[in-house]
Amino acid sequence: MAERNLDFDTVVDRRNTKCLKYDFAKKWGMPEDAMPLWVADMDFKTSSYIQDALAEWAAHGIFGYSEVQTPYFESIRDWMRRHHEWEVQERWLVKTPGVVFALATAVKAYTQPGDGVLLQLPVYYPFSEVIEDNGRKVVSNNLYLGEDNRYHIDFEDFEAKIVKEKIKLFFLCNPHNPVGRVWTREELEKLGDICVKYGVIVVSDEIHHDFIFQGSHHVFANLKKEYEEITITCTSPSKTFNLAGMLVSNIFIPNHELRKAFRKEKAAAGVSQLGVMGLVACETAYAKGEEWYQGMLSYVKENIAFTRRYVEEHLQGVRMIEHEGTYLVWLDFRGTGLGTEELEKRMIYKAKLWLDSGRLFGECGLGFQRINVACPRSVLKIALERMKTVLE
Repeated sequence: MAERNLDFDTVVDRRNTKCLKYDFAKKWGMPEDAMPLWVADMDFKTSSYIQDALAEWAAHGIFGYSEVQTPYFESIRDWMRRHHEWEVQERWLVKTPGVVFALATAVKAYTQPGDGVLLQLPVYYPFSEVIEDNGRKVVSNNLYLGEDNRYHIDFEDFEAKIVKEKIKLFFLCNPHNPVGRVWTREELEKLGDICVKYGVIVVSDEIHHDFIFQGSHHVFANLKKEYEEITITCTSPSKTFNLAGMLVSNIFIPNHELRKAFRKEKAAAGVSQLGVMGLVACETAYAKGEEWYQGMLSYVKENIAFTRRYVEEHLQGVRMIEHEGTYLVWLDFRGTGLGTEELEKRMIYKAKLWLDSGRLFGECGLGFQRINVACPRSVLKIALERMKTVLE
Protein backbone atom coordinates (compact mmCIF):
# COMPACT_ATOMS: atom_id res chain seq x y z
CA MET A 1 0.00 0.00 0.00
CA ALA A 2 1.36 3.43 -0.95
CA GLU A 3 0.81 6.84 0.61
CA ARG A 4 -2.07 8.52 -1.21
CA ASN A 5 -2.22 11.98 0.35
CA LEU A 6 0.85 13.64 -1.15
CA ASP A 7 -0.99 16.30 -3.15
CA PHE A 8 -0.68 19.40 -0.98
CA ASP A 9 -1.90 21.80 -3.70
CA THR A 10 -5.51 20.60 -3.66
CA VAL A 11 -7.78 22.86 -1.62
CA VAL A 12 -9.86 20.77 0.79
CA ASP A 13 -13.15 22.45 1.73
CA ARG A 14 -13.24 22.41 5.52
CA ARG A 15 -16.44 24.41 5.90
CA ASN A 16 -19.36 22.73 7.66
CA THR A 17 -17.07 20.11 9.21
CA LYS A 18 -17.28 21.44 12.79
CA CYS A 19 -13.98 23.16 12.03
CA LEU A 20 -12.81 25.74 14.56
CA LYS A 21 -10.82 27.49 11.86
CA TYR A 22 -13.55 27.85 9.24
CA ASP A 23 -16.96 27.46 10.89
CA PHE A 24 -16.79 29.84 13.84
CA ALA A 25 -15.86 33.23 12.37
CA LYS A 26 -19.24 34.84 13.14
CA LYS A 27 -19.33 33.40 16.65
CA TRP A 28 -15.86 34.83 17.29
CA GLY A 29 -16.83 38.29 15.99
CA MET A 30 -15.17 37.98 12.58
CA PRO A 31 -16.67 38.52 9.10
CA GLU A 32 -18.02 35.21 7.82
CA ASP A 33 -16.01 35.58 4.61
CA ALA A 34 -12.71 36.22 6.40
CA MET A 35 -9.91 33.88 5.25
CA PRO A 36 -8.65 32.05 8.37
CA LEU A 37 -4.92 31.54 8.70
CA TRP A 38 -4.75 31.84 12.46
CA VAL A 39 -5.08 28.63 14.51
CA ALA A 40 -2.16 26.21 14.22
CA ASP A 41 -3.56 23.32 12.24
CA MET A 42 -2.83 22.51 8.61
CA ASP A 43 -5.17 22.60 5.64
CA PHE A 44 -3.76 19.29 4.35
CA LYS A 45 -5.26 15.82 4.60
CA THR A 46 -3.21 13.72 6.98
CA SER A 47 -1.38 10.55 5.95
CA SER A 48 -3.62 8.01 4.20
CA TYR A 49 -2.18 5.35 6.53
CA ILE A 50 -3.77 7.21 9.44
CA GLN A 51 -7.06 7.56 7.55
CA ASP A 52 -7.10 3.83 6.83
CA ALA A 53 -6.26 2.87 10.42
CA LEU A 54 -9.09 5.05 11.74
CA ALA A 55 -11.53 3.68 9.17
CA GLU A 56 -10.63 0.12 10.14
CA TRP A 57 -11.15 0.94 13.81
CA ALA A 58 -14.47 2.65 13.11
CA ALA A 59 -15.66 -0.45 11.24
CA HIS A 60 -15.13 -2.49 14.39
CA GLY A 61 -17.97 -0.49 15.91
CA ILE A 62 -17.11 -0.64 19.61
CA PHE A 63 -15.54 2.35 21.30
CA GLY A 64 -15.16 1.35 24.91
CA TYR A 65 -12.45 2.26 27.39
CA SER A 66 -9.14 1.72 25.66
CA GLU A 67 -5.44 1.73 26.46
CA VAL A 68 -2.27 1.14 24.48
CA GLN A 69 0.55 -1.31 25.01
CA THR A 70 4.25 -1.36 24.15
CA PRO A 71 3.90 -1.01 20.32
CA TYR A 72 2.47 2.49 20.88
CA PHE A 73 5.52 3.52 22.86
CA GLU A 74 7.86 1.83 20.38
CA SER A 75 6.48 3.89 17.50
CA ILE A 76 7.19 7.11 19.44
CA ARG A 77 10.58 5.89 20.63
CA ASP A 78 11.67 5.05 17.10
CA TRP A 79 10.54 8.46 15.80
CA MET A 80 12.39 10.33 18.56
CA ARG A 81 15.49 8.25 17.99
CA ARG A 82 15.42 8.72 14.23
CA HIS A 83 14.54 12.41 14.09
CA HIS A 84 15.88 13.82 17.36
CA GLU A 85 18.60 11.42 18.54
CA TRP A 86 16.75 11.06 21.82
CA GLU A 87 16.44 7.72 23.62
CA VAL A 88 13.20 7.84 25.59
CA GLN A 89 12.10 5.21 28.09
CA GLU A 90 8.60 3.85 28.44
CA ARG A 91 8.36 4.58 32.15
CA TRP A 92 8.88 8.29 31.44
CA LEU A 93 5.71 8.54 29.36
CA VAL A 94 2.53 10.20 30.58
CA LYS A 95 -0.24 10.63 27.99
CA THR A 96 -2.45 13.74 28.15
CA PRO A 97 -5.30 15.17 26.03
CA GLY A 98 -2.99 17.95 24.86
CA VAL A 99 0.11 20.00 25.58
CA VAL A 100 -1.86 22.92 27.06
CA PHE A 101 -3.43 20.47 29.50
CA ALA A 102 0.11 19.36 30.41
CA LEU A 103 1.20 22.96 30.98
CA ALA A 104 -1.72 23.55 33.32
CA THR A 105 -1.04 20.28 35.11
CA ALA A 106 2.59 21.28 35.65
CA VAL A 107 1.55 24.64 37.09
CA LYS A 108 -0.63 22.90 39.67
CA ALA A 109 1.88 20.15 40.37
CA TYR A 110 4.99 22.26 40.91
CA THR A 111 3.84 25.67 42.17
CA GLN A 112 1.50 27.21 44.73
CA PRO A 113 -1.14 29.92 44.23
CA GLY A 114 0.55 33.29 44.02
CA ASP A 115 3.87 31.90 42.77
CA GLY A 116 5.48 33.37 39.69
CA VAL A 117 5.94 31.21 36.60
CA LEU A 118 8.58 32.32 34.10
CA LEU A 119 8.07 32.49 30.33
CA GLN A 120 9.48 34.43 27.38
CA LEU A 121 7.12 36.86 25.67
CA PRO A 122 6.01 37.16 22.95
CA VAL A 123 4.94 33.54 23.33
CA TYR A 124 2.05 31.19 22.58
CA TYR A 125 -0.78 32.80 24.53
CA PRO A 126 -2.09 29.70 26.41
CA PHE A 127 1.22 29.80 28.34
CA SER A 128 0.04 32.97 30.07
CA GLU A 129 -3.55 31.78 30.34
CA VAL A 130 -2.80 28.55 32.23
CA ILE A 131 -0.60 30.50 34.65
CA GLU A 132 -3.13 33.23 35.39
CA ASP A 133 -6.19 30.95 35.32
CA ASN A 134 -4.59 28.82 38.03
CA GLY A 135 -3.94 31.78 40.31
CA ARG A 136 -0.23 32.14 39.59
CA LYS A 137 1.68 35.19 38.35
CA VAL A 138 3.14 35.58 34.86
CA VAL A 139 6.79 36.64 34.98
CA SER A 140 8.39 37.34 31.60
CA ASN A 141 11.97 37.31 30.43
CA ASN A 142 11.08 39.21 27.24
CA LEU A 143 12.87 38.19 24.07
CA TYR A 144 14.45 41.02 22.08
CA LEU A 145 14.72 41.47 18.32
CA GLY A 146 18.34 41.75 17.23
CA GLU A 147 19.93 43.47 14.25
CA ASP A 148 20.13 40.04 12.58
CA ASN A 149 16.29 40.02 12.36
CA ARG A 150 16.10 37.19 14.92
CA TYR A 151 14.88 37.14 18.49
CA HIS A 152 17.37 36.57 21.30
CA ILE A 153 17.38 35.83 25.04
CA ASP A 154 18.46 38.34 27.66
CA PHE A 155 20.26 35.89 29.97
CA GLU A 156 21.08 38.46 32.65
CA ASP A 157 17.40 39.34 32.93
CA PHE A 158 16.50 35.63 32.89
CA GLU A 159 18.64 34.96 35.96
CA ALA A 160 17.60 38.18 37.69
CA LYS A 161 13.89 37.34 37.29
CA ILE A 162 14.45 33.88 38.77
CA VAL A 163 16.13 35.35 41.83
CA LYS A 164 13.81 38.31 42.34
CA GLU A 165 10.55 36.39 41.80
CA LYS A 166 11.72 33.16 43.50
CA ILE A 167 10.83 31.22 40.34
CA LYS A 168 10.23 27.47 40.66
CA LEU A 169 8.87 26.78 37.16
CA PHE A 170 9.89 27.94 33.67
CA PHE A 171 7.97 27.41 30.41
CA LEU A 172 10.38 26.98 27.49
CA CYS A 173 9.02 27.14 23.93
CA ASN A 174 11.43 25.10 21.79
CA PRO A 175 11.14 25.83 18.83
CA HIS A 176 9.57 29.16 19.69
CA ASN A 177 6.02 30.07 18.70
CA PRO A 178 5.42 32.71 17.33
CA VAL A 179 8.91 34.14 16.64
CA GLY A 180 10.18 31.06 14.79
CA ARG A 181 13.48 30.63 16.64
CA VAL A 182 15.19 27.24 16.78
CA TRP A 183 17.30 27.68 19.88
CA THR A 184 20.95 26.72 19.56
CA ARG A 185 22.67 24.27 21.88
CA GLU A 186 24.63 27.16 23.41
CA GLU A 187 21.48 29.16 24.14
CA LEU A 188 19.70 26.19 25.69
CA GLU A 189 22.71 25.30 27.85
CA LYS A 190 22.90 28.85 29.17
CA LEU A 191 19.23 28.63 30.16
CA GLY A 192 19.65 25.11 31.52
CA ASP A 193 22.67 25.89 33.68
CA ILE A 194 20.84 28.81 35.26
CA CYS A 195 17.78 26.63 35.94
CA VAL A 196 19.95 23.91 37.52
CA LYS A 197 21.74 26.52 39.64
CA TYR A 198 18.47 27.76 41.17
CA GLY A 199 16.50 24.50 41.16
CA VAL A 200 13.98 25.64 38.55
CA ILE A 201 11.78 22.98 36.91
CA VAL A 202 11.53 23.34 33.13
CA VAL A 203 8.48 22.51 31.04
CA SER A 204 9.82 22.31 27.49
CA ASP A 205 7.07 22.59 24.88
CA GLU A 206 8.61 20.86 21.85
CA ILE A 207 5.40 20.32 19.90
CA HIS A 208 6.87 22.01 16.78
CA HIS A 209 10.14 20.04 16.90
CA ASP A 210 9.50 18.35 13.54
CA PHE A 211 9.41 21.70 11.70
CA ILE A 212 13.04 22.79 11.52
CA PHE A 213 14.16 24.83 8.50
CA GLN A 214 17.37 26.38 9.78
CA GLY A 215 19.74 24.93 12.37
CA SER A 216 19.00 21.79 14.38
CA HIS A 217 16.46 20.99 17.05
CA HIS A 218 17.99 20.11 20.40
CA VAL A 219 15.78 18.24 22.88
CA PHE A 220 16.41 20.27 26.02
CA ALA A 221 16.27 17.28 28.38
CA ASN A 222 18.78 15.43 26.22
CA LEU A 223 21.56 18.02 26.42
CA LYS A 224 22.78 17.19 29.93
CA LYS A 225 21.86 14.58 32.52
CA GLU A 226 21.07 17.30 35.06
CA TYR A 227 18.56 18.84 32.63
CA GLU A 228 16.83 15.47 32.26
CA GLU A 229 16.21 15.47 36.00
CA ILE A 230 14.39 18.85 35.98
CA THR A 231 12.49 18.68 32.70
CA ILE A 232 8.98 17.85 31.56
CA THR A 233 9.16 17.45 27.76
CA CYS A 234 5.89 17.98 25.89
CA THR A 235 5.44 16.31 22.50
CA SER A 236 2.49 15.43 20.29
CA PRO A 237 1.74 14.20 16.77
CA SER A 238 -0.86 16.97 16.50
CA LYS A 239 1.27 19.54 14.64
CA THR A 240 3.44 17.09 12.69
CA PHE A 241 0.52 15.04 11.32
CA ASN A 242 -2.37 17.52 11.61
CA LEU A 243 -4.12 15.59 14.38
CA ALA A 244 -5.04 18.35 16.85
CA GLY A 245 -8.65 17.17 17.05
CA MET A 246 -7.51 13.74 18.23
CA LEU A 247 -6.49 15.15 21.64
CA VAL A 248 -3.39 13.10 22.31
CA SER A 249 0.00 14.25 23.59
CA ASN A 250 3.02 12.40 24.91
CA ILE A 251 4.73 13.95 27.92
CA PHE A 252 8.12 12.60 28.99
CA ILE A 253 9.19 13.02 32.62
CA PRO A 254 12.36 11.09 33.55
CA ASN A 255 12.45 12.24 37.19
CA HIS A 256 10.33 9.85 39.28
CA GLU A 257 9.21 12.43 41.85
CA LEU A 258 8.25 14.99 39.19
CA ARG A 259 6.39 12.29 37.26
CA LYS A 260 4.56 11.17 40.39
CA ALA A 261 3.43 14.73 41.18
CA PHE A 262 2.35 15.27 37.57
CA ARG A 263 0.35 12.03 37.50
CA LYS A 264 -1.37 13.02 40.75
CA GLU A 265 -2.56 16.33 39.29
CA LYS A 266 -3.66 14.62 36.10
CA ALA A 267 -5.74 12.19 38.15
CA ALA A 268 -7.16 15.08 40.18
CA ALA A 269 -8.41 16.61 36.92
CA GLY A 270 -10.36 13.39 36.25
CA VAL A 271 -8.30 12.25 33.28
CA SER A 272 -7.52 8.56 32.90
CA GLN A 273 -7.61 6.90 29.47
CA LEU A 274 -7.54 8.92 26.28
CA GLY A 275 -9.82 8.39 23.28
CA VAL A 276 -9.03 5.28 21.28
CA MET A 277 -9.04 7.08 17.93
CA GLY A 278 -6.34 9.49 19.08
CA LEU A 279 -4.20 6.61 20.30
CA VAL A 280 -4.62 4.72 17.03
CA ALA A 281 -3.82 7.84 15.01
CA CYS A 282 -0.69 8.57 17.04
CA GLU A 283 0.75 5.07 16.81
CA THR A 284 0.07 4.89 13.08
CA ALA A 285 1.52 8.35 12.43
CA TYR A 286 4.87 7.60 13.99
CA ALA A 287 5.02 4.07 12.58
CA LYS A 288 3.91 4.73 8.98
CA GLY A 289 3.80 8.47 8.36
CA GLU A 290 7.38 9.19 7.28
CA GLU A 291 6.72 9.62 3.55
CA TRP A 292 3.79 11.96 4.16
CA TYR A 293 5.78 13.95 6.71
CA GLN A 294 8.72 14.46 4.37
CA GLY A 295 6.43 15.54 1.52
CA MET A 296 4.51 17.94 3.74
CA LEU A 297 7.70 19.39 5.25
CA SER A 298 9.15 20.10 1.82
CA TYR A 299 5.94 21.80 0.73
CA VAL A 300 5.78 23.99 3.85
CA LYS A 301 9.42 24.96 3.39
CA GLU A 302 8.58 26.20 -0.12
CA ASN A 303 5.60 28.13 1.29
CA ILE A 304 7.90 29.88 3.75
CA ALA A 305 10.26 30.87 0.92
CA PHE A 306 7.27 32.05 -1.13
CA THR A 307 6.07 34.18 1.78
CA ARG A 308 9.51 35.71 2.25
CA ARG A 309 9.74 36.68 -1.43
CA TYR A 310 6.25 38.13 -1.49
CA VAL A 311 6.80 40.24 1.62
CA GLU A 312 10.09 41.60 0.30
CA GLU A 313 8.71 42.40 -3.16
CA HIS A 314 5.17 43.58 -2.45
CA LEU A 315 4.58 44.52 1.20
CA GLN A 316 6.38 47.80 1.73
CA GLY A 317 7.08 48.52 5.39
CA VAL A 318 6.45 44.90 6.42
CA ARG A 319 9.29 42.71 7.65
CA MET A 320 9.21 38.92 7.90
CA ILE A 321 11.18 37.88 10.97
CA GLU A 322 13.91 35.39 10.02
CA HIS A 323 12.20 32.02 10.12
CA GLU A 324 13.95 28.95 11.53
CA GLY A 325 11.17 26.66 12.74
CA THR A 326 7.38 26.00 12.99
CA TYR A 327 4.89 26.69 10.18
CA LEU A 328 3.84 29.96 11.80
CA VAL A 329 5.42 33.08 10.31
CA TRP A 330 5.87 36.26 12.38
CA LEU A 331 5.35 39.49 10.42
CA ASP A 332 6.38 42.93 11.66
CA PHE A 333 4.05 45.72 10.45
CA ARG A 334 5.54 48.49 12.58
CA GLY A 335 7.33 49.97 9.57
CA THR A 336 4.05 50.65 7.79
CA GLY A 337 3.12 53.56 10.04
CA LEU A 338 -0.18 51.89 10.94
CA GLY A 339 -1.17 51.86 14.60
CA THR A 340 -2.18 48.56 16.18
CA GLU A 341 -5.92 49.29 16.11
CA GLU A 342 -5.87 50.51 12.52
CA LEU A 343 -3.74 47.55 11.40
CA GLU A 344 -6.12 45.03 12.92
CA LYS A 345 -9.19 46.82 11.60
CA ARG A 346 -7.81 46.83 8.05
CA MET A 347 -6.60 43.24 8.30
CA ILE A 348 -10.02 41.96 9.34
CA TYR A 349 -12.48 44.21 7.52
CA LYS A 350 -10.57 45.39 4.44
CA ALA A 351 -8.32 42.43 3.64
CA LYS A 352 -10.84 39.97 5.14
CA LEU A 353 -7.98 38.06 6.77
CA TRP A 354 -8.25 36.29 10.10
CA LEU A 355 -4.72 35.99 11.45
CA ASP A 356 -3.45 35.93 15.02
CA SER A 357 -2.87 39.48 16.19
CA GLY A 358 0.48 40.02 17.86
CA ARG A 359 -1.31 41.52 20.88
CA LEU A 360 -2.39 37.99 21.86
CA PHE A 361 1.25 37.09 22.53
CA GLY A 362 1.91 39.92 24.97
CA GLU A 363 2.49 43.65 24.82
CA CYS A 364 5.77 43.13 22.99
CA GLY A 365 3.77 41.58 20.14
CA LEU A 366 1.94 44.82 19.30
CA GLY A 367 2.36 45.70 15.65
CA PHE A 368 2.93 42.09 14.61
CA GLN A 369 0.72 39.44 13.00
CA ARG A 370 1.18 35.65 12.96
CA ILE A 371 0.21 33.81 9.80
CA ASN A 372 -0.13 30.04 9.36
CA VAL A 373 1.48 29.03 6.05
CA ALA A 374 0.61 25.30 6.24
CA CYS A 375 -1.95 25.53 3.45
CA PRO A 376 -2.13 25.10 -0.35
CA ARG A 377 0.07 27.69 -2.07
CA SER A 378 -2.89 29.07 -3.99
CA VAL A 379 -4.57 29.90 -0.68
CA LEU A 380 -1.40 31.47 0.69
CA LYS A 381 -1.03 33.60 -2.47
CA ILE A 382 -4.58 34.93 -2.11
CA ALA A 383 -3.96 35.71 1.56
CA LEU A 384 -0.78 37.65 0.82
CA GLU A 385 -2.50 39.54 -2.00
CA ARG A 386 -5.26 40.47 0.40
CA MET A 387 -2.64 41.57 2.91
CA LYS A 388 -1.29 43.96 0.30
CA THR A 389 -4.62 45.82 0.37
CA VAL A 390 -4.03 46.63 4.03
CA LEU A 391 -1.17 48.91 2.97
CA GLU A 392 -3.07 50.71 0.19
